Amino acid sequence: MNKTLPPRRLSVAPMMDWTDRHCRVFHRHITRHTWLYTEMVTSGALIHGDVARHLDFSEEEHPVALQLGGSEPGDLAKCAKLGEQWGYDEINLNCGCPSERVQKGAFGACLMNEASLVADCVKAMRDAVTIDVTVKHRIGIDDVASYDFVRDFVGTVADAGCRTFIVHARNAILKGLSPKENREVPPLKYDYAYRLKGDFPDLEIIVNGGIKTLAEIDAHLQQVDGVMLGREAYHNPYLMAEFDARYYGDAAPEKSRADIVRAMLPYIHEQLARYGDNGKGLRMNSITRHMLGLMAGMPGARHFRQTLSDSRRLAAGDPRLLLDALERMPQLAA
Repeated sequence: MNKTLPPRRLSVAPMMDWTDRHCRVFHRHITRHTWLYTEMVTSGALIHGDVARHLDFSEEEHPVALQLGGSEPGDLAKCAKLGEQWGYDEINLNCGCPSERVQKGAFGACLMNEASLVADCVKAMRDAVTIDVTVKHRIGIDDVASYDFVRDFVGTVADAGCRTFIVHARNAILKGLSPKENREVPPLKYDYAYRLKGDFPDLEIIVNGGIKTLAEIDAHLQQVDGVMLGREAYHNPYLMAEFDARYYGDAAPEKSRADIVRAMLPYIHEQLARYGDNGKGLRMNSITRHMLGLMAGMPGARHFRQTLSDSRRLAAGDPRLLLDALERMPQLAA
């Protein structure tokens, strides 16, 4: 039986090279209830690689979802089972990534052309696990502009038992645009996500793409079940400090920026002691790089970033660097 989990009203998107386990712990110190997603892990990497390296995470990260990339139902079922065994709260299938590497593997956004295959993948994973299996997808690929395309995709996959769809409200352009351009150039069509909720009222529809402010989140939540933040959550993470009270009714006081910095110190000490000297070579920068946006918009933010980016002190692995960075923000250091 599933543990009691908060609703997916707010979540942080899976972002390659960004939402690793250290980033997720940092985000969890800002918001207690927002769902966190791993970077995409390919089925091949799990089946043929170091499972612990890909799946290990900290207990404090819950609720946390494992995003898988792949297109072979049997392999995805094995990987979903591994994810459940390691303690993840959800398995998410990537049907939205447009990178060339993903295209060569015939998964990611390519799968939107193969709704029946996605349905088979979802069914295989659902048969293998007891936790939720969800799908993250685009609204179309290349020059497909019709709403009917994404409606039919969702309908086919829903017939296989998927109840939650995370809709990146842009097309994926498979040729001619980089992954970064694919996050910026294709126009956003939030109304497609809204229409999906109208056509499939029993499904959980979560909208993603270009969302940056609390006012925008509020507006989307009038139309759909949840909002997934991407780059804004990384570059301006303190935006999430209001999420617990505003969207989850949590009366606990939100942490200050200084509280969050200090809360990361025990984690950094523990991680360096565990992984820094045993051949795995964890560097402090692997953790602190995710914290550079914490002071975004505040006077002195540049000094905070500069101190936290001191390569000599980072190489020395002294977590007191965080407290020194705080000292560069006198309005917070007290």
